[in-house]
Amino acid sequence: MARYTGPSWKQSRRLKFSILENGKELQKRPYAPGQHGQRRAKLSEYGLQLQEKQKVRFTYGVNEKQFRTLFDKAAKLPGKQGDNFLFLLESRLDNLVYRLGFATTRRQARQLVNHGHVLLDGKKADIASILVKPGQQISLKQSSKGLQIVKDALEATVSRVPFVSFEENSQTGTFVRYPERSEILTDVRENLIVEFYNR
Repeated sequence: MARYTGPSWKQSRRLKFSILENGKELQKRPYAPGQHGQRRAKLSEYGLQLQEKQKVRFTYGVNEKQFRTLFDKAAKLPGKQGDNFLFLLESRLDNLVYRLGFATTRRQARQLVNHGHVLLDGKKADIASILVKPGQQISLKQSSKGLQIVKDALEATVSRVPFVSFEENSQTGTFVRYPERSEILTDVRENLIVEFYNR
């Protein structure tokens, strides 16, 4: 199945979870979309596992094949598979462009990467799924720093997550370290995702 390009607010309401991580989607209508949104049946064990998987998949905007590949990769790393999986998702280039404040959403960040505006360690990187290693630097091309959407996004950025650092003068960000579990998606139960794929 191709990547979902429809309204993200509808997804958030369906899952009762803020995909954009700002909570705006659920403020006005905190129930599922559609005619029968307010009278939903209780979810089965499988339904809960699927819902948890979809929360994470839609948050990072990854299609099913990429999602599963990354999950299998996380199994080969030392430590908890669920935690490692989330850390790998956080280290994707498009996600870090969003975390650094170059874009207001992950979709916008992916577009910046795909259109060739982003540099990784000074070299052009136009593949959104590149896994960035701690210590690598992310910046924009000189000609792209004047883009209005980038200026607006940087102005709207109030704070950044602790595992990235940002140099205002040069507009260069660094992926300092892999995040700790308490720093990302605290409402997600990653053990249900592991159970979903291992059932």
